[in-house]
Amino acid sequence: MRTILLCLCVLFSVYTVVVYDVTGGRSAEAPTPEARAGMRIWQENNCQSCHQFYGLGGYMGPDLTNVAARRDEQRLRTFIRYGTGRMP
Repeated sequence: MRTILLCLCVLFSVYTVVVYDVTGGRSAEAPTPEARAGMRIWQENNCQSCHQFYGLGGYMGPDLTNVAARRDEQRLRTFIRYGTGRMP
């Protein structure tokens, strides 16, 4: 039983290092000005209270993780800028 527990702890430790070392030891790149502007809009409008992004946030609105891959840029800009009747 102890051997199994020890193996599980070691495997969990190795898995944790692999998962959280996404940069491979390099420092992460700084966000682009567009990414910073998007983050500011997200925070100023409190989007996370309704929407999820990578599994974090509210459940009232849809998950926005992969929306940009399914919509064209102009539609996204218009939707973010003006919202809808249900979204500010």
